Amino acid sequence: MTPSVAITGLGLITPAGEGPGATWEAVCRGVSTAAPDPALAGLPVDFSCRVPLSRNDLDQRIGRTSWRMSRYTKLAVLAAREAVHDAGLDPQTWNGDRVAVVIGCALGADDVHEEQDRRLQDLGPDMVSPLTIPMFLPNMGAGEVSIALQAHGPSLAPNTACASGATAIAVARDLLLSGQCDVAVAGGAEASLTRLTTTGFWRMGALSQRTDSVTEASRPFAPDRDGFVGGEGAGVLVLERTQGATARGARVRALLAGCGSTTDAHHPTAPAPEGRRAEAALRTALAEASLAVHEVDHVNAHGTSTPLNDAREAALIAHVLPHRPSVTAPKGVLGHSGGAAGAIEAALTTLTIQHGTVPPIANLQAPAPEFDIDCVTKQPRQQDVRVAVSHSFGFGGHNVVLALTRAF
Repeated sequence: MTPSVAITGLGLITPAGEGPGATWEAVCRGVSTAAPDPALAGLPVDFSCRVPLSRNDLDQRIGRTSWRMSRYTKLAVLAAREAVHDAGLDPQTWNGDRVAVVIGCALGADDVHEEQDRRLQDLGPDMVSPLTIPMFLPNMGAGEVSIALQAHGPSLAPNTACASGATAIAVARDLLLSGQCDVAVAGGAEASLTRLTTTGFWRMGALSQRTDSVTEASRPFAPDRDGFVGGEGAGVLVLERTQGATARGARVRALLAGCGSTTDAHHPTAPAPEGRRAEAALRTALAEASLAVHEVDHVNAHGTSTPLNDAREAALIAHVLPHRPSVTAPKGVLGHSGGAAGAIEAALTTLTIQHGTVPPIANLQAPAPEFDIDCVTKQPRQQDVRVAVSHSFGFGGHNVVLALTRAF
């Protein structure tokens, strides 16, 4: 049995607001945060799930170093600070040489790229910011979090598209178990609700086009789902070896007991039709945790609200977990935050275990009749959740499953 890792801190910034409490309350209400987006006005899809913080709001919270950061990097830094504080740790007193930072990101700072390209075209080369490159590099979330926390251990920026946040958590667990660090600050951040990116997803046919009822647009596992709603945010967890966490008297929210990662190697964007590699990721996560499939009480689904992905995931759950554990899908409320989604959902799975409550799937009356899964709908369900899995699947065929268990 692979040793478990303790989750001792959570930091969340999502379209529901700042802090784990705001996001937890929102997903339990089961009401979408989608709204018309002035930045997307005139596009075929002109709505999104944005974090309700302006550039000035973020700059005030970050402080004097904010001038050199893109929006996604600011979200990462704020969520990381919050997670470390939640864990009862202090960067002023810890041994930074033993602290790792792993922050996943899928798209990087598309907002910076678009803004500086406009300056180049309209005003000329001399008006392009000299910080353009460091601002939009996708590793700068990890880099700036390391600077903010004075963390000198390994720092990495995994990019597995929409699975990036979950991959970061799995990589951080490996760093802890191999002894390369004593504390890992891990998660994901994304802020790519730009006109070009939104148009690109629309051209792919990935976005919901319910422009006349935007709060009903994201509807995971529904018979009439038609695509996801773009979102943004950041989720960061503090991970420690369980023995070290208990020795310092930390509050352990849950245990990260196992991780499974595979690759379809099938298609750039479509999941493999037979789902064997996604199944292997799920079975690997459970095997690492020494858990049988029938012990899984709850599934936090990737649940994008796209026709193909939801069908494949529902088939996976029904096949591997035929005892019908409860299923939720936070993207119905929060939209799809790309590389941040897996980390945000890992944090929400942790809270589900802690609170014994499964949030409902927004806009879902009942799953499509061909889906033999137990979706939680309409209101939160009180449930004794001892074992939960969180699914993340990304373009490129990346499959990541995290297995979490109740602490002690």
